[in-house]
Amino acid sequence: MQTNFRPQQLDDPQVAASEKIIRTCVHCGFCTATCPTYLLLGDELDSPRGRIYLMKEMLEAGGPPSPRTVKHVDRCLSCLSCATTCPSGVDYMHLVDHARAHIEQHHVRPWPERFLRALLAWLLPNRAAFRLALRAAQVGRPLQGLLPGRLKTMAAMAPARLPPPDPAERPRVFEAAGPRRMRVAMLAGCAQPVLAPQINAAAIRLLTRLGVEVVVAGGSGCCGALPHHMGKTERSHALAAANIAAWTRELEGEGLDAIVVTASGCGTSVKDYGALFQQSPEWAAKAARIAGLAKDISEVLAALGPIAAAAPRPLKVAYHSACSLQHGQKIGAVPKGLLQAAGFTVAEPLEAHICCGSAGTYNLLQPELAGRLGERKARNLEAVAPDVIAAGNIGCLTQIAGGTQVPVVHTVELLDWASGGPEPEALKGR
Repeated sequence: MQTNFRPQQLDDPQVAASEKIIRTCVHCGFCTATCPTYLLLGDELDSPRGRIYLMKEMLEAGGPPSPRTVKHVDRCLSCLSCATTCPSGVDYMHLVDHARAHIEQHHVRPWPERFLRALLAWLLPNRAAFRLALRAAQVGRPLQGLLPGRLKTMAAMAPARLPPPDPAERPRVFEAAGPRRMRVAMLAGCAQPVLAPQINAAAIRLLTRLGVEVVVAGGSGCCGALPHHMGKTERSHALAAANIAAWTRELEGEGLDAIVVTASGCGTSVKDYGALFQQSPEWAAKAARIAGLAKDISEVLAALGPIAAAAPRPLKVAYHSACSLQHGQKIGAVPKGLLQAAGFTVAEPLEAHICCGSAGTYNLLQPELAGRLGERKARNLEAVAPDVIAAGNIGCLTQIAGGTQVPVVHTVELLDWASGGPEPEALKGR
């Protein structure tokens, strides 16, 4: 793709990197076949190829973007299915991240939109505030019909019952059972410990059972992905830097073999810390080191070797491969293999490569499109007649659970159960 950036624009390393990405695109259109929004809307501007044209024009022109550009970039899920499909290797993730940061800096949104985005960027990474907000939503549930637009969507997504805080939220060390084989740090996260603390609890039980010492490092928290994908660079960098500092202290202390992440959306972000801070003299080397240690829980379990496990009862598992896992981290077969080795029958639905519509804050910012994708995903998963649905990302779990009566659990909950842990709460009485 031909570009027309001015020489002084290319002095900016980020613009130069985006220009290189844009020039990689050969207009082939393969990406349109796997883009969820193009699948729903059939609009070229809601395809990756169309968005690349819009982002190119915006970055070349500089300054405020057109409303049309903002609309179509906002509709992008950042699912990265296009990156998997692209034969030219276009680095769409970093291009759209740059575009979103440019829009955030140069575009003035209507005040309700600005308020909502600022609220989400502050609230979701803050566990205490998020928990308090969910409790308030539970109290106000009978009045949610009176709320305007997206606030109504947010209230409707609040769980009917909020689990108590889990000890894995707080800094501590979980000792290995028997001889120590590995020492890892676990990302506690932000929304996941509030909505589903049983996920990290299951991961810790399983890892320690396999001889892994697990540390929740003081000072670590939200990975920064949620504000990052809204273009709020300063907020996302601050959250990421806090994690890098916390894990570097552990590295320089007792050492770490890996940094384990149980939410694949967070894992994609942590694995990208090196690129995020590559222009920072202070953080570049530390960030690259941390990114190199980051592993999805499934990768660590596979590296530890066979898990002594047997499914407590025969179950057919519909496996949903989260976009951040299959497209962002290029991990496809590993979680399915772990479930099969544990004695579960695993089925994959039609359109397994298509996003469920969660995509971080997408289901809150684009509820109509997200709802259509969520319904489509739920029906495809139900079509394989499963006993349970498993996935490796909290956003997907929440989104899919809202559209089906089939129990929905994290992959690690099933693996923990099969190797001696408690039965997942969602399966009890089934």
